[in-house]
Amino acid sequence: MLTGSIKNRLEVLIDEIAQELDCDILSLAIEPEHVHLFVNCPPDIAPSQVMHRIKGSTSHTLRQEFPILLKLPSMWTRAYFVSTAGNVASEIIKKYIEAQGKH
Repeated sequence: MLTGSIKNRLEVLIDEIAQELDCDILSLAIEPEHVHLFVNCPPDIAPSQVMHRIKGSTSHTLRQEFPILLKLPSMWTRAYFVSTAGNVASEIIKKYIEAQGKH
């Protein structure tokens, strides 16, 4: 479902939320069924808080703006994967995420 105008709007929403949280988006790839996001956030914000804000806000807004999404039982699953980038070069992660968006 994350294609076309929904995908475009989601990208804007994620950017707005990241700015509100004082986070920097290093890389973003939106696939039709999931999102890859590499973000740098202040250390006082827990990754779970970031994900809660992104998923909650985007779900609410997208469902208001795109009624077709109301047919889904939920916009997002509860699952997500978070990892620190301490032992991996940022450029490697950026290239991986960018490659995901080219599939």
